[in-house]
Amino acid sequence: MRCPFCGHEDTQVKDSRPSEDGGAIRRRRFCANCGQRFTTIERTQLRELTVVKADGRRVPFDRDKMARSIRVALRKRPIQEERIERIVNGIVRQLEASGESDIPSKQIGELVMDTLKELDSVAYVRFASVYRNFREAKDFEDFIGSLGESS
Repeated sequence: MRCPFCGHEDTQVKDSRPSEDGGAIRRRRFCANCGQRFTTIERTQLRELTVVKADGRRVPFDRDKMARSIRVALRKRPIQEERIERIVNGIVRQLEASGESDIPSKQIGELVMDTLKELDSVAYVRFASVYRNFREAKDFEDFIGSLGESS
């Protein structure tokens, strides 16, 4: 593993431990060249996923991008970081288990929306406002009104 500080190719693992849900391994590493310590996380990847955007572009799936958008929606909500990691891991597992390598971005967005709807209604509305590209207050009113109808 290359050192993120100095770029040296030879780093040593000092400590390894499984994550809370057992879906990853956290490794503490040490760079013999510069003396810095850093953490890496290893996850099992069943297949390479490609996101097919609405305009037809194809980009590699970025787990961290999805996790960031979920964290933004859940900012200042009473949800612990471990729970967010489990949510992200669950969505990634669903995508990998689908058997498809090409995943439409709409499918990913809907999975996140469904998960947030069950978890936290404020985060659900926040995510929807970006995902569905709300332009004005009326968009929020219509969306929140549809929440009451579907319950």
